[in-house]
Amino acid sequence: MATPTTVSGGPSYAPAATPGHMPGQPDGPMAPAPRRLRRGFGLIGPRRQPHELSPEQFDALALPTGDDGVVIGVGARDQPAVLGLHRPTPFNVVLVGGLWTAQVIGLRAVATGARVTVETGRQQMWASLAQAANGGYQSMTLHDVGRVPPQGPSIGSPVLVIRDAGMRPPRGRVTSAPWQSVLTLLPYLSPVAPRLMENADLVGVQRVSPEEAAQVGRIMGLPSTDVESLSTLPDGVTLWCDRQSRLYVATHPTDIESGLLGGARRMD
Repeated sequence: MATPTTVSGGPSYAPAATPGHMPGQPDGPMAPAPRRLRRGFGLIGPRRQPHELSPEQFDALALPTGDDGVVIGVGARDQPAVLGLHRPTPFNVVLVGGLWTAQVIGLRAVATGARVTVETGRQQMWASLAQAANGGYQSMTLHDVGRVPPQGPSIGSPVLVIRDAGMRPPRGRVTSAPWQSVLTLLPYLSPVAPRLMENADLVGVQRVSPEEAAQVGRIMGLPSTDVESLSTLPDGVTLWCDRQSRLYVATHPTDIESGLLGGARRMD
């Protein structure tokens, strides 16, 4: 981008020949002049003034590229909360919460064009959702725990692996990679939860007991106000946090999601 760019602007007019005369109109009745044809391009349009930008001004035309992802709900001031799952670097997410929220995230990931692979010991809980999500394509596939094959993620075909493997999920055969994120679902805190949360890039926590809230607060370095709120969160509300920031997100189902999954709930 070392050369100026020319952009079409508004039409250029000459001043009127006589008072009260509209620009571009002839002074008297006369035959219209023939319009010149350009071979292959049709008639020549109106003359326009060019506008030029210097190379130093190109930064003003930059578009944001960090706000793409899966809309998982609304945060503060009802602003959309976007979970950036499709990344050129490995990305690990831990969700301490209900199956309903994980399924909504999976369904919305499919809507963005991603492939969703579910590793689960309760396929009956995912079967109807996978059938609805596929629509003739293998957009959501189900696998037994420890039986997930390589997914071959790419920039044109990103993958989300959802691990619904109970309180003590074994180490997965398929791990996070460029364009392949992994979301591990934990119904509650377990002995393996601290390790998973400490190694995660992002942690989501739904309503837990006061004792579990205190443990989450120690692991994630949460202030006391957030620790106290974790035991009173409504259904469908998740605290998403890392070591530097945190955001409360309310997930509201669409009509289609309500038909498939029912209303928001913490317990399955």
